[in-house]
Amino acid sequence: MALIKSISGIRGTIGGRPGEGLSPLDVVKFTAAYASFIKRTTTRTTNLIVVGRDARLSGPMVNDLVSSTLRGMGFDVVNIGLASTPTTEVAVVGMKACGGIIITASHNPKQWNALKLLNQDGEFLNDAQGKEVLRIAAAEDFTFAEIDLLGHEYRDETWNLRHIEQVLALRLVDRQAIADANFTVAVDAVNSVGGIVIPQLLRALGVKNIIELNCEANGKFAHTPEPIPQNLTQISDLMKSGKADVGFVVDPDVDRLAIVMENGEMFVEEYTLVAVADYILSHTPGATVSNLSSSRALGDVTRAKGCDYHAAAVGEVNVVTKMKEVGAVIGGEGNGGVIYPEAHYGRDALVGVALFLTLLAKSGKKVSELKATYPPYEIAKNKIELTPDIDVDAILAKMKEKYADERITDIDGVKIDFADSWVHLRKSNTEPIIRIYAEASTMAQADHLAETVKSVIASLA
Repeated sequence: MALIKSISGIRGTIGGRPGEGLSPLDVVKFTAAYASFIKRTTTRTTNLIVVGRDARLSGPMVNDLVSSTLRGMGFDVVNIGLASTPTTEVAVVGMKACGGIIITASHNPKQWNALKLLNQDGEFLNDAQGKEVLRIAAAEDFTFAEIDLLGHEYRDETWNLRHIEQVLALRLVDRQAIADANFTVAVDAVNSVGGIVIPQLLRALGVKNIIELNCEANGKFAHTPEPIPQNLTQISDLMKSGKADVGFVVDPDVDRLAIVMENGEMFVEEYTLVAVADYILSHTPGATVSNLSSSRALGDVTRAKGCDYHAAAVGEVNVVTKMKEVGAVIGGEGNGGVIYPEAHYGRDALVGVALFLTLLAKSGKKVSELKATYPPYEIAKNKIELTPDIDVDAILAKMKEKYADERITDIDGVKIDFADSWVHLRKSNTEPIIRIYAEASTMAQADHLAETVKSVIASLA
């Protein structure tokens, strides 16, 4: 059993004793704490909170608990049903709601679920706000509504289509160019909500030929849901057969987009943002932002356009904060998360699909030919499982000392920049691990750098 309480939300495995997993009691406590925080801080007068969920098996149970608790706290609930994370964010803004809760554990396996908490702008809570929710929960500093002040639940399952309409209306999405290209597109949605919304989006964009893999939104994940190469052998094999021009893979809540090339090879998650940014910058020059664990390729592409690149701490809220600070025209995270402010300030695979297909159609290239135009880097993503005897802060401090002659960034863990490579060490906000990301010109070099750093950490620990 596991329960992880962080500013990113409350994430845990279903079952077990209260406080050891995401039990019904934990769902109620943290939902009530969130509702109490929203009640104290919102400037909205609607008294609405939006609730959406992915298709995982525990979703209906957790949804009922969340909705009942919010109503018990005096809020009216707008239940938008099976909806992606970005769709729920869009709905909060569209309904001028006080906030929103997305019931999803994102890329985690089926035994996990989580509460992702949104503010009235449809964005994730910042560090201070998240910590206040955790404080309220720990102190049980919330009061339920009296009988005449109980909230009501309303269902509004129109937001998937409304979200698609907003994507189609984006200035740089060219539906005609996509339709004229006559693409055949394969989709793997791991049997979650992406299986509903991505094919709908593609049809709305004029794509007539769609090959659907794992697009039944039944929560029975056909493979480990994180959209990384080792989990995507089915769609890779399909693409190798020459049946499609491009393959799209989304995680269960559809905020990450991975692309598979026509030859079955991965476009690589890191390059989803790079390609979309390249297209955006060609039409709208401006700053770009990604997190410290993302590829150097975005900075290279940005500077090649005569624009400025900025790095942020890992986490969507940190990237969004930096984007607003520098007025970025595009940003996101190297895990396939595209944040396009003209749409909204959230990672959105629907936006990513529409912009990438527009770029592909206008380029006249195959996906592999398009990939070849970008700076070549490879990232090795490793992790070390945490045990109670590992002092992460002490290890990071020692790593800073050991590599003091290199360029060090410590706004989020420790990132060590070498002349032709980098390595980033940080404690995960969502799993009990230290993440070790290393990038170099080849995977062999990246793997070697990561293994070297892991050996150093082992000696320090």
